[in-house]
Amino acid sequence: MGKKDQNQKDKERVQAVLELLKKQAPLSVKQEKFCNNACVERFLRVKGDNVKKTVKQLRNCLAWRESLGTDHLIADEFSAELAEGLAYVAGHDDESRPVMIFRIKQDYQKFHSQKLFTRLLVFTLEVAIQTMAKNVEQFIILFDASFCRSASAFMNILLATLKIIAEYYPGRLHRAFVIDPPSLFSYLWKGVKPFLELSPSTMVVSSLDFEESLEFNNFKSYPRASSLRFDASSVPSAAKIGACSSSRFSFTVSHHFDSLKPWYLTLTDTSASKVGPTAPSSTLLGPALISPLNARSFSFASPAARTPPDTFGAVKKGFFPSTPMPQKTQKFDLSSINHPRTPKPSFLQSPALFFRKDCHVSRADKCRESFVPYLKFYRRPYDEMTYRSKMRPPLGGLISIVSPHLRRRHMSVSQRF
Repeated sequence: MGKKDQNQKDKERVQAVLELLKKQAPLSVKQEKFCNNACVERFLRVKGDNVKKTVKQLRNCLAWRESLGTDHLIADEFSAELAEGLAYVAGHDDESRPVMIFRIKQDYQKFHSQKLFTRLLVFTLEVAIQTMAKNVEQFIILFDASFCRSASAFMNILLATLKIIAEYYPGRLHRAFVIDPPSLFSYLWKGVKPFLELSPSTMVVSSLDFEESLEFNNFKSYPRASSLRFDASSVPSAAKIGACSSSRFSFTVSHHFDSLKPWYLTLTDTSASKVGPTAPSSTLLGPALISPLNARSFSFASPAARTPPDTFGAVKKGFFPSTPMPQKTQKFDLSSINHPRTPKPSFLQSPALFFRKDCHVSRADKCRESFVPYLKFYRRPYDEMTYRSKMRPPLGGLISIVSPHLRRRHMSVSQRF
C-alpha cells in the first residue's frame, strides 16, 4: 500500500505542475511534448518535490529553449565541428547510457562566440537524448582537456557546460570526467567546486594512470594513445649485426687507393669486410664476428677480449690442466627459491584492518575505478559517419555522407557552370 500511495502522490504532483504551467501561459504542441511525465518527475526530484519551484524552473527552461531555437538545430550548422570531432556521441555503456566526448580546443572560443558553443553543446545533448532507450534517462560526459593549455580557459568551458546541464537538463547527468586538465586546474577546481550543483558527479582523472592497463594495452589500434617510438623492425636488414653495431648503417672502406669514393655507406653487413676468423662462434659475438661495425668497441677492450675464443681456450688449457671449470650456462629454477613472505595481519596486531570501510578509499582510486568502463570510448578513434548515423531528423540535417570520389565528381561538374 505504501508504494501505491507514493506513486499516487507523484502523479498528483505532476498534474499540479502541468496545471499551474498552463494557467500561467498556454503551451504549444512542442512544449507539451517536452513536458511529459518523465520530464516533470526529473524537475520535481531535483527541487525536492516542491511544485512552485518546479514550475518556475520548468518555465525558465521552456523560455530558454525557445530563445535558443533548440527545435531548429540541425547538423548542417556544425559541419566543421562534426568533421573535427569536437563534440560527439561515442557510444553507449553497459547500462545503455550514451557517452559523449568533448574535445574543445583552446582557440575555439577565440574564433567562435559563446552562443555558438552553447548551440553545439545543446545539439550534442539532444542527439544523445534521442539515442536513449525508454528506460534510460541519464548520460555520461568525457571532457578531454589535453587540448587546452590554459586552466582558466578550460574552466570557463566546464562551468558553462555544467551550468546548462544543471538548469535546463536536471537529473540527466550520471557522471562527468575531466581527463588530463592543465596543471593549475586542480587549484581552481578546489575553489569553485563547493558552489557547483553537479560537482559530486564530476571527477578528474589522468590518462597516464591507464598506460599499463591490461585490458587496453594494444595502443596501435588507438591512434591518440600510440607513442612515437622507433620500431627496429621497420629498418630493412639483410644480415645480422653485432651487439656493438648500429641498426641504421655501416661504414665500409674501399681497397683501391685510386678510387674516387674511398668510403661509402651501406645498410648491410657484408661478409667481405669482416676481420679475423670467419668461423661462427656463439660464445662471444654470436653470428657476427669482428667487423668494421664493432671494431671500435674492441679497440678499447683488453687483449683477452680481442683474442678469438678458440685461441684463448687453447692457451688456457696449457696453463690450467687441472679440474675443469663448471659451465656458465647453468639454469636455475625460480620456483625453488623461497622468498620471505609477509605474515598475515592478525586481529590483535591491527584490528583497524578488519573494520575498514569504503570511505577510507581515496577519491583518486574511486575516480580511477569509475573511469575504467569508459576508457574504451576515450581511446576509440572518431568516425563522423558513425556519429551521423545516430542522428534522427530533424537533427540530421540535409548533408549526407557520400563516398569521396562521388563528392569530387559533383564539385567538378558544378564548377563548369
